[in-house]
Amino acid sequence: MTPTLNELVKVFGRIGLLSFGGPAAQISLMHQELVERRPWLDEQTYLRALSLCMLLPGPEAMQLATYAGWRLRGVTGGLIAGSLFVLPGALIIAILVALYVAFGDVPLVQSAFIGIKATVIVIVLQALRNLSRKAMTDKDHRIIAALSFLSIFLLNLPFPLIIFAAALWGYATFRGPFEPPEPNQTSQLARSARTAAIWLPLWLGPLVALTLSGHQLLSDLGWFFARLAVVTFGGAYAVLAYMTQTVVDQYHWISTDQMIDGLGLAETTPGPLILVTQFVAMLAGALSGGFGLALAAGAVALWATFVPCFLWIFLAAPYLDRLATRPRLSAALHGITAAVVGVILNLSVWFALNVLFESVPHISWGPLAIPVPQLSQLDFTALGLTILAGVLIFRVKLGMGMVLALMSIAGLAAHNI
Repeated sequence: MTPTLNELVKVFGRIGLLSFGGPAAQISLMHQELVERRPWLDEQTYLRALSLCMLLPGPEAMQLATYAGWRLRGVTGGLIAGSLFVLPGALIIAILVALYVAFGDVPLVQSAFIGIKATVIVIVLQALRNLSRKAMTDKDHRIIAALSFLSIFLLNLPFPLIIFAAALWGYATFRGPFEPPEPNQTSQLARSARTAAIWLPLWLGPLVALTLSGHQLLSDLGWFFARLAVVTFGGAYAVLAYMTQTVVDQYHWISTDQMIDGLGLAETTPGPLILVTQFVAMLAGALSGGFGLALAAGAVALWATFVPCFLWIFLAAPYLDRLATRPRLSAALHGITAAVVGVILNLSVWFALNVLFESVPHISWGPLAIPVPQLSQLDFTALGLTILAGVLIFRVKLGMGMVLALMSIAGLAAHNI
């Protein structure tokens, strides 16, 4: 059954408005809407598409929506589905940034954010647990995860380098016959070249124009998030440490606390968690030049982050059935997934240290930089709230939205004790 464009808009508009809870919940929601309730996609097509989206950089749930739209109504359908998955959350993020800039320094609001920050620690640990169950399938994957953690935690190596090395390891150590290239692909390669010729200038052209215009902040934001879009394997949690490393330590656009607040706010909105890039850009714009610049910065971040998602899908979707039978590519993906486990472990440690301690000094020893928190700097209120969030998520098993709401109230209550 091929839906009309109006039907496509209604269904994916509904998905975009209800896509809370991260990639797992979003993928489940799309399965209900597209496979179970409507005969739009069959089970095997849906699962193959999910595997493809896991192989590509970018938010897998948004790209899965884009693929589904492309499969049903071509490029127009892909644009509709992908855009509607992102736009509701982007609108809410813009409103939240405006409120954050206006009221974020109010002590009562900061108290509520302590509860949200504590919850973020547990949410990242939950993502780490869920991913490690899938990724830690053998000794090689455990070694990759451990090396990835040490590389970013102690050596502060760039995230893209870690991901590239893990993919190369997975591809090179695959135990199986070499896969020769498939013959007679001239027409498909020509179609791919046409797609790239359209979408690459569409994606990067505005960033070049920003560079030529001389607007340093917007240009830097655009190119940074464009680079990020190429290496976002494993979802937003995997690149948050790299993002923080750059926006806080290198560019000084926002502070560490503001970065953690941004993730907490992004968790409360529908759509992909990588919308935290919009929060970062808009807050940097607001701090630099007011809300007009914030809107422009947010638009740049959205463009640089999500236009390449359409490029990846429109390039790769025609090859889906062939990619599903290429075990070496699957081995490279498994290597990336194992590395992402180590990177998310680093992120969880980084969040915990920065939320639970007032300051975290480092000891440098050659190329190593080892964080050494002082027990006297431990924030017992934040520790208690983190334990409460862990109980609500792991034991009581409440939904993420409910936990964030309750933890905000708990933060306010702790402020008044």
